[in-house]
Amino acid sequence: MSDSFDRDDWEQRLALHWADFGQMDGQAFVDVLDTLAAELPEGDPIGLFERASAQDSLGKEANAEPLYRQALAGGLFGIRRRRATIQLASTLRNLGKVDESIVLLEAERLMPSDELDDAVVAFLALSLVDGGRAREAAGIALGRLARHLPRYNRSLKTYAEALMVEPRATDRGPDG
Repeated sequence: MSDSFDRDDWEQRLALHWADFGQMDGQAFVDVLDTLAAELPEGDPIGLFERASAQDSLGKEANAEPLYRQALAGGLFGIRRRRATIQLASTLRNLGKVDESIVLLEAERLMPSDELDDAVVAFLALSLVDGGRAREAAGIALGRLARHLPRYNRSLKTYAEALMVEPRATDRGPDG
């Protein structure tokens, strides 16, 4: 990366490229994204995250997982850190690593609030369902939804809380 590197220009070109997603061959999309990422210093967490996102968007979760992990370990911050955590957790769920997905998302729920709070809960609910905890998943999803309703907020919140604390035998699976 040269001294004259313009990060704002790079971000604009990246945004334009993502706007073209689905309009070109998947591998061509990845190739262009890899070229953009190569403009950043080697190991740059933003470049790693964007490369992971491209792989993930094409359903190549096994390729995305190590890139997400490297981006997070490399100090990714801000909204991209949160996106990377959500996307890694989703990838892990798709790869059958449900318990790790749940741990990541439960920790993420404790992070400072932002516009991705609902996404964290939605992906946690998916992981909980895959982990055999459907009542808890419904409870957290309905609890999050309750705040968006024009009416019935308190009732729905109460029902959602009950789902999370009153497991039924059917949630425990055949072995009880």
